[in-house]
Amino acid sequence: MCGIVGFVGARADMQEILQGMMDAIAHRGPDGQGQFIEGPAALGQRRLSIIDLEGGKQPMFNEDQNLAVIFNGEIYNFQELTAELMRAGHTFTTRSDTEVLLHGYEQWGKEMLQKLRGMFTFAIWDRKNETLFCARDHFGIKPFYYYQNDAGELLFGSEIKSFLAHPGFKKELNEEQLPLYLSYQYSPGEDTFFKGVKKLMPAHWLEWKAGQLTVQRYWQPKFDPDDSRTLEEWEDEISAAMKESVQAHKIADVEVGSFLSSGVDSSYMAALAHVDKTFTVGFANKQYDETDYAQEFSKHIGVKNYAYRITPEEYWANLGKIQYHMDEPLADAASVALYFVNREASKQVKVCLSGEGADEFFGGYNIYKEPFTVTWYDKIPLPIRRAIGAVADLLPPVHGINFLVRRGKPLAERYIGNTNLMDEHRKKKLLKNYHPGKLPTDLSRPYFELSKGQDAVTQMETCDLNLWMVGDILLKADKMSMANSLELRVPFLDRKVFELASHIPTKCKVNANQTKIAMRGAAEKTIPAKTADKKKLGFPVPVRAWLRDEQYAGVVRKAFNTPAAEQFFRTKELNAMLDQHISGKRDNWRQIWCIFMFLVWYDEYFVKR
Repeated sequence: MCGIVGFVGARADMQEILQGMMDAIAHRGPDGQGQFIEGPAALGQRRLSIIDLEGGKQPMFNEDQNLAVIFNGEIYNFQELTAELMRAGHTFTTRSDTEVLLHGYEQWGKEMLQKLRGMFTFAIWDRKNETLFCARDHFGIKPFYYYQNDAGELLFGSEIKSFLAHPGFKKELNEEQLPLYLSYQYSPGEDTFFKGVKKLMPAHWLEWKAGQLTVQRYWQPKFDPDDSRTLEEWEDEISAAMKESVQAHKIADVEVGSFLSSGVDSSYMAALAHVDKTFTVGFANKQYDETDYAQEFSKHIGVKNYAYRITPEEYWANLGKIQYHMDEPLADAASVALYFVNREASKQVKVCLSGEGADEFFGGYNIYKEPFTVTWYDKIPLPIRRAIGAVADLLPPVHGINFLVRRGKPLAERYIGNTNLMDEHRKKKLLKNYHPGKLPTDLSRPYFELSKGQDAVTQMETCDLNLWMVGDILLKADKMSMANSLELRVPFLDRKVFELASHIPTKCKVNANQTKIAMRGAAEKTIPAKTADKKKLGFPVPVRAWLRDEQYAGVVRKAFNTPAAEQFFRTKELNAMLDQHISGKRDNWRQIWCIFMFLVWYDEYFVKR
C-alpha cells in the first residue's frame, strides 16, 4: 500500500518536481519513497510496508529492466498468479505482489487485468517503447487521477493535491461540477472540481504513447439475478464466500485489525476475521454512540476493542483538514467519524478490515424498500401521479409529501443514487451561475440502460454501485485511511463475492420490512441473531442537532457570508435556509452541510493555497 505520482514530459528540473509531488502524498506512505526518472518519464512512490517489508520496494523492474512499475494497493491472489507465471518461465526475485504486475503484463498484456483480484492502481513504464500503461481496480477501491496540459504533458497520481507541485498544472475551478455536487453530495463521474483533471474510473485502463492518450473500460459489473436456489442455499454460499474473502484480505506481514460499529456488516467481518483488535468511534451523546455495543460485542468474540468518543469541538476543528485530504468536497458527515476511527486504529495496527460494499452487493439501503411500499399508488396512471407530485412539491414539508413528489416520477427520473439532496429548481434559486454541463440524470441514465428490464431494486443497486459507492463510500474510505497512514481493506468488495452477490434475486435481498435478507441469514451462522437482524443506522452523526445550536450554526453562518459564498451563491437564500433549520420549520441539515463543506474545501484549495 502506498501512494503513486508521476508525469510524462521532459523538463530540466524533473527530480525537484517529482520530489514535490511525492512530498504532497507523504501521508500515504511514511515508510519510504522510490523514484524512476528517464527520458520523458518520472515515476514516484511513497510506501507503507505491508507485504515483503524489505523486498517490496518500488519502482520495481522486470528481468531485463525494460519495464518499471509503481503500484498502490494489494493483489490478494498474487501467490497463485506467481505460481502460474513461474510455470510459464518467469523469474521472481521478491515475495511482493508488486512483481506479479510486471511479469503478468509481460505474459498477458492488458488481459492481465482480468486475472487480478484486489484493490489497485498502478503505472507501468515501457522504456523501450516509451509507453505508459495505468489501470484502476474493478470497483474503484483505490483512486487515480490524471491531467494532460496544452503542452501534452501527462500528470497522474493517487491524489490531486500532488499536481499542485508540478509547474505544468494550471489550478482552475471547474464550476460546472458544483450543480452536480449539490445533488449528489460528492463529485460524481469522471470530471472533478479541477479543470482538466479526470478520474480514471473503476475497471478502466489508460495508455499514453507519443502524446496520445487512450482510456478504455476492461470490465463491467452487472447484476444477473438467478431464481434457481433457495434462500438457505444463498445463505450458505455467502457464508463460504465471505470466510474465504476475509482470509484472503488478511494476508500481510504486519498486524491486521478490524473496524466495528453496531451494524451487521462490521460485526460479521470482525467475527470472521479473528483479529486481536477492533476499533470504534462514537459521540458523548448516547443517541449517536455505538461504543458500548462495540465493547460488548468484542468481548463476546474474545477481542480487545479500542473505543474513542469524538467531542463536538474536535469534530468541527478538523473539517478543513478532512476536506483537504479528500481532494474534492464531500458532504458525507460520517467522513469525519471515519477520519477519527482511522486515526485511532493507526496507533495500533497498519491494516484494518472494513465493511464497505455490503449494502451495494446485498441490498442494504433502506431506500431499497421503497418499491415494496404503497404499491397501489404506482398503479395510478403516470400523468396523474406527475400532477399530484408537482402540486405536492409546492406544499409545506409535512409527513408523506416527499413520497408523493418522488412517486410522481418514474424510477429512472427520480433515482440518481443513494442521495439526491436538491432538484434543479432549488439549485437555480441558490446558485448565481446555474449553467450545468450535465444533469444528474445524465450520469445515472447509462446504469438504468445497463439494468433495463430488471426489477427496481436491481436497477437502484446498479446505479449505486457505479455512482454512490465510488463517489462517496470509497472516496472517504481511501482518503481518511491514507490521511492516517493506515491501509483499509474491504473483503465484501471482492470479485468472487460480487460474482455470487450478482446472482442473488431481489426477494432474497430486500422486502418491505428488511434489507440484506440473505446476508443477515449468513451472518447468523457466525454472530448472534440480535446483531445480524439489527436495523441499518448508517454512521449516526449529530450534525442535524448541532446546526440548531448557535455555537455551531454561527460557524456555518459566517461561512455563508464570506466573499467565496458571495461568488457562487445567493447568500440571502443560504441564510434563509439556515434560519428555517434553526427554527425547526424545515429539516435542511443535509443541504446546509453540503454547501458548507464546499465552502470549507474551496477555502483549503483556492484561498489558503
